[in-house]
Amino acid sequence: MTKAADSGRIARRFAALARQGRGGLVTFTMAGDPDFATSRDILLGLPEAGADLVELGMPFSDPMADGPAIQAAGLRALKAGASMKTTLALAREFRAKDSETPLVLMGYYNPIYRYGVGRFLADAKAAGVDGLIVVDLPPEEDQELCLPALASGMNFIRLATPTTDDKRLPAVLRNTNGFVYYVSIMGITGTRSASDEHIRDAVSRLKRHTDLPVAVGFGINTPEQAAAVARTADAAVVGSALIARIAAGLDAAGRPRPDLARGALDFVRGLAVGVRGAREGTRP
Repeated sequence: MTKAADSGRIARRFAALARQGRGGLVTFTMAGDPDFATSRDILLGLPEAGADLVELGMPFSDPMADGPAIQAAGLRALKAGASMKTTLALAREFRAKDSETPLVLMGYYNPIYRYGVGRFLADAKAAGVDGLIVVDLPPEEDQELCLPALASGMNFIRLATPTTDDKRLPAVLRNTNGFVYYVSIMGITGTRSASDEHIRDAVSRLKRHTDLPVAVGFGINTPEQAAAVARTADAAVVGSALIARIAAGLDAAGRPRPDLARGALDFVRGLAVGVRGAREGTRP
C-alpha cells in the first residue's frame, strides 16, 4: 500500500479537513482566462469563497484530454497573452495573499518542457506552488518530471481512471503524493457525470491501495453533485462548470462583463455550502 507522507500544505489541508469531519472543495480555473486581471481576481478570491485547494491550469494550445469548455478557456487565455511566465506570476500573487491554501498547477508537459524542467521547478517552488498534475506523463516517464519534482519538494499528483485496474494501480501510485485525483468518467472533461455508487466503489478500491486522500472530479456541475461526492471522497473537484460560469460572464465581443469575477466566486460559494454540509447528520 502507498503510504501518505508529510507533503506540506496539501497534507496539512487534508488533515484539517479530516479533523473537521468533512470533504473538501477543489476548484480549477485556467490561468489568464479570459484575461490576466480577471483571472487574478477570481484566483485570489477562491479561498474566501470556500475553495479548500486550488488548481490553476497552464494554458496549452493542444489540450487533448480537455472538453470544449476548458479548451476554449485555454484558447482565450493564450489569445490574451497568457504564458508560463504569466501563470507563475499569478501563482506568486496568490501565495503572497494566502500562505496556507494549497496551489496545484495542472496541465500538459509541453509548456513545462519548453520552459525548461529545472527552471520551471525552481520558479514554481519559489512562486509557492505545492504540486503538479501533468495529464500526459505516464509513470513510465517519471524521470522526465515526476522524480525531479519530488526531489525539489513538490508534490506530484496522479490521475486514476475507471480503467486503472488493480494491476496498474501500483505503478500509478508508486511516486504519487499529495492526493490521488480520480477521474470518475472516461473521455474528455465536462461531458457527463458518474453515479454515486460508482464513485463509492472506486474510492473504496483506491483506499485499499493507498493512504493518500482521494479527490474525485469530472462531471460535477452543481452543489448537490459536489455534496454527493464529498460524502464519499476526501474532496470534490469542480473545473468545467466553473469555467462555464466564467464564459457566461463574457459579452458578445468576448470581453469580461464587470460582474464576471463576482458571479464566478458566487458559484464557488454555492458549491462550498454543498460540500461543507454534505456529511451533516452522518457523523457519530
